[in-house]
Amino acid sequence: MLRSLGVDAVFGGEFEEELTRYASLSAPARTPTRVDPTRDHHVDAPGSARPMPRLRFLVPDRSTLPPLDQYAALQRADGTRALVGYTEASRGCRHLCRHCPVVPIYAGQFRIVQADVVLADIAGQIAAGATHITFGDPDFFNGPTHAIRVVEGLHAAHPAVTYDVTIKIEHLLRHRKLLPRLRETGCLFLTTAAESIDDRVLARLEKGHTRQDFFDAVAICRDLDLMLMPTFVTFHPWITLDGYDDLLETIERLDLVEHVAPIQLAIRLLIPRGSRLLELEDVRRLVGPFDPATLTYRWTHPDPRVDALQTEVMEIVGMRLTADRQAVFEEVTALAHDRAGVPRRRADSRPVRHRATVPYLNEPWYC
Repeated sequence: MLRSLGVDAVFGGEFEEELTRYASLSAPARTPTRVDPTRDHHVDAPGSARPMPRLRFLVPDRSTLPPLDQYAALQRADGTRALVGYTEASRGCRHLCRHCPVVPIYAGQFRIVQADVVLADIAGQIAAGATHITFGDPDFFNGPTHAIRVVEGLHAAHPAVTYDVTIKIEHLLRHRKLLPRLRETGCLFLTTAAESIDDRVLARLEKGHTRQDFFDAVAICRDLDLMLMPTFVTFHPWITLDGYDDLLETIERLDLVEHVAPIQLAIRLLIPRGSRLLELEDVRRLVGPFDPATLTYRWTHPDPRVDALQTEVMEIVGMRLTADRQAVFEEVTALAHDRAGVPRRRADSRPVRHRATVPYLNEPWYC
């Protein structure tokens, strides 16, 4: 697909050294690498992909990029808006979750960006007006010692600057003793890829956590006054109408409605080339041919009512990514109950955390 658009060179993870070498060649020497578009690059184990290089990075030069006010902004709890910078303290991931698009590229490999480079990159963006930093690491606690070193350096140099990170539930539980340090150094919220609350589905995805682990992570973060923002792969081959209803009721019961971006109620599983989901026989039976236009394998749910519900939910939330979350949630819940043929069951009366007290980026993570 990229070749058809006129692209001459395609690079994968940890690309800078290879890109620099390519750029140094004269034009005649830049022979495009031949690519077999029919080949499936399947990852079986952490060592099955080529080893990623260990690079010594340079501080990014962002001077030619658009100004920060043209990117996603942070809506703070007090109603004010802040400019946001972006950086990465690490790349890749040690884990092999079946659905994750990082896995076919990194295959369990993890690379850090040197702390001094990260901090210099952040300092440049703060000088350009950023007062909040989003760390784009696939998982900030793949290297917890490195992660804490970075945020302590950030806080020491810029104590008024806040930040957010993405950490998997498994790591929130394993490294819970480090979580107070995140709060103390200015972590405003945590994104975590919960994906599902069904233990059978979590096992198939090899997420490394259970339904109860999710509940425990919510409780731990709430006790520490750390804002937890869960994300979900809501529609997948194993979801049922009852299962979707259970997800909505759980979000409501845990007082997480305002913490969940509306788009998370409509996310449909993507299966890219090389996905470990293709190890599962029932998934292979569901998928069609690889679609180069979307870079995914198309799949159809065994229950057509589920696919229809996903389409309807997307119509509700697709253009309302930053709308009132409670209102959108109620609309989606009413639709889900109607499609499942069950009456609306109200959760126990609990204090509702209003949107004004929940910080969020106005371009929500899809995670």
